[in-house]
Amino acid sequence: MKKLSIALLLFGFLATFMVSCKIYRFRDVSIDPNIKTVKVNYINSKGRATVNPVLSPQLSERLRQKITNQTRLTQVQSDNANLEISGDIVDYSVTTSGISQQQAASNRLTVSVHINVKNRVDEKKSFEADVSRNFDFAASLSLDQAQSQLTNTMVQNLSDEIFNRIFSNW
Repeated sequence: MKKLSIALLLFGFLATFMVSCKIYRFRDVSIDPNIKTVKVNYINSKGRATVNPVLSPQLSERLRQKITNQTRLTQVQSDNANLEISGDIVDYSVTTSGISQQQAASNRLTVSVHINVKNRVDEKKSFEADVSRNFDFAASLSLDQAQSQLTNTMVQNLSDEIFNRIFSNW
C-alpha cells in the first residue's frame, strides 16, 4: 500500500511538472503557437464511380467542426490562413471480406482520403498523407443499404483519423 501511495504521489508530481513546463500536454492536440487560423477546403470525391454522394460534404463539415471544438484555431475562408487543409476521396471500393458455405457472407467497403496540409508559418511542416478505413457489412445488404447504415460511422472515423494525422504528435 505504501509503494502504491508513493507511486501515485510521484506520478502526480511528474505530471504537474511536465504540464507546467510545457514538456507534455495531456491533450492529444499539438499545435504550433504561431498558428492561429485554419482553412478547411471541401474534401472532393475523386474515387471510382461508386461513391456515396453525401460523404464529401459531411466529411468536410465534420472535420471543420472537430477542429473548431478541439483546437484554439480560428477558421477563415481566405487563402492566407496559417494552415490550409484540403483532401480528396481517392478510393471507395467494395470487396468480399468473408465467405461462408461458398457464398459471400460479408463485404468490406474501403474508403481512402488523400490529405494535403499546407503550413504557411513553417513550410517544412507542410505534408501530404493518406488515410484509409475499412467498414464491414453483411453481404445480404445492397451497397445503398450499407451506405445508409455506415455513413455516420464513416464520417466520424475518417474525420477522427484525419484530425489525428494533422494535429497529433504520436
